[in-house]
Amino acid sequence: MIPQSIEHTSPGQRRPQPTISVVVPAYNAARTIGECLAALQHQTMPQEAYEVIVVDDGSTDDTAVYAEAAGVAVIRGPHNQGAAAARNRGIRAAQGDMVCFTDADCAPRPDWLEEVTRPLRHHPAISGVKGIYATHQRQLVARFVQIEYEDKYDLMAGQPQIDFVDTYACAYRRQVLLDNNGFDEGIFYVEDQELSFRLAAQGQVMVFQPTAVVYHRHSHSLAAYARKKFWIGCWKARFIGRYPDRMIKDSHTPQILKVQMALAALLLAAAGGAVFLWPLRLLLGTIVTLFLLTTLPFCHKAWPKDRAVALAAPFLLLVRALALGFGFAWGTYSGRRRP
Repeated sequence: MIPQSIEHTSPGQRRPQPTISVVVPAYNAARTIGECLAALQHQTMPQEAYEVIVVDDGSTDDTAVYAEAAGVAVIRGPHNQGAAAARNRGIRAAQGDMVCFTDADCAPRPDWLEEVTRPLRHHPAISGVKGIYATHQRQLVARFVQIEYEDKYDLMAGQPQIDFVDTYACAYRRQVLLDNNGFDEGIFYVEDQELSFRLAAQGQVMVFQPTAVVYHRHSHSLAAYARKKFWIGCWKARFIGRYPDRMIKDSHTPQILKVQMALAALLLAAAGGAVFLWPLRLLLGTIVTLFLLTTLPFCHKAWPKDRAVALAAPFLLLVRALALGFGFAWGTYSGRRRP
């Protein structure tokens, strides 16, 4: 929930009445915040039309120092409260009617701000807009992650409205956020997913804008990728019960992913039993074959873009399914134990 206490910002950093506010939550982001702010300060939109607010969430490095040196407004938090709380502080401090979000490890394209706010400026009925990721990385896992995102973008591209807006590249009407208490500060991962599901359930209209692009540093190691998917599964399990219809289908999750998660769980069970019961080895082979068949559409899509990714995709998709499955199971278990 958005707090009502007064926030303290760096003096002399605000321009009078911008129509757009860009909020960047940051925690120990000294390594990347400079590139992010440089990109935001070189947008095609006139600078007097927008403000940039960095919410330093109790960083122990020089994140706030670099942000202040860049000449943007800075809100300093007392300690690390999480991205949801940081964004809520930014929303309340914002002067613009539209609030855009990106992350401290993103570098928006020069026309990002113009593109991500275009639907809001031209269509009063629209409440939220989702942009996209791109990357310059060359590591295999990072390239796979990019094509994984593109697979979801292809799914969203044909939909007149969506129910999931990622905060790495998005815009909302500020009043809609205020009226709905902003981000749930009890969620420390995928809080943007919970917010957009909540808004969609209330009938708010959100749209996909593939021309609103930010460059990002994706997870480039297998361990980092699996860890991220684990926490996505864990936190989604803790709130998805509020929106049972989104459990069945949402605008960004390929349905085949749910099949892959089920097959991955069966594969683990069969692999354990096959050590002692030889008939289970035949079942194991059948499950592996079925799982490989489910990866063919992704591999087919990846092949013309990146053949190395297409060849590695079955293994990486298995890692994704297992990590999400373990995370979801742990989130379900730990969520039930919480009071």
